Amino acid sequence: MDVNAERISLPVGQPSVRTLLRCLARCYVAGGAFNTRGLQNIGLAYVMEPGLSAIYRDPAELKSAWQRYLKVYNTHPFWTPLLAGIFLSLETKISRGLVPADMLEKVKGTTAFTLSALGDSFFGGSLSVAWALVTCCLVALGAPFAAFWLGAACFAALQAFRAATLVQGYRQGFLVLQAVKRWDLINWGRRLKVVNALLLLALWRIVWPAPASPLHSGLLASGLCVSVLAVSRAGWTREVVLALALLAIPFFSWLGLW
Repeated sequence: MDVNAERISLPVGQPSVRTLLRCLARCYVAGGAFNTRGLQNIGLAYVMEPGLSAIYRDPAELKSAWQRYLKVYNTHPFWTPLLAGIFLSLETKISRGLVPADMLEKVKGTTAFTLSALGDSFFGGSLSVAWALVTCCLVALGAPFAAFWLGAACFAALQAFRAATLVQGYRQGFLVLQAVKRWDLINWGRRLKVVNALLLLALWRIVWPAPASPLHSGLLASGLCVSVLAVSRAGWTREVVLALALLAIPFFSWLGLW
């Protein structure tokens, strides 16, 4: 009898809703065992354990599947549930002999690192900054409860996003990446950066309502340009630049320019 045919005919486990929820809960601590050798690999193996145990009933096959997740892995934490769902979908096909086991390693690294860059750009560099700036504006305007409810709504939306992406990743497999591509998060991140610049100006106006003189505006603009050049070209750390900026304010006040 053909080994592959026999393997397909055997009953294969499938993750239940409870199992997917356990995987989702473990995604929150996926970075807890970060290391310099495999980065987030131990956390990923911990996330995948409930699903792999449900799929593979043979201890030898379960051990072999677990070893596939002990290699280098790293991505943005908001994408971990999506990738866990995709990997579980692929593991289900591997257990049934529909795809070779080495297919996982061929696509895992590229997908994880690509989503990592996308997550850093959109979530870390755009969306989270917008959330923080709107919160600061609301607090500065004397509306702390509005800031609190905004934070609660954004937090709830993030949890819904993580849960939905895990489910869709498991249901659609790698096809879900086509939907992620259609979201056009790169361009949305660029648009949000423009909005963030406007929010920063709004916050500046709220905390400093008095009109600034042309001299003050020129000093601030010049100082900002010099700070950017010091960090990007000269290689100075941002902490040093910030300390010098704080020391410059009393100096200019002493000169009567501030």
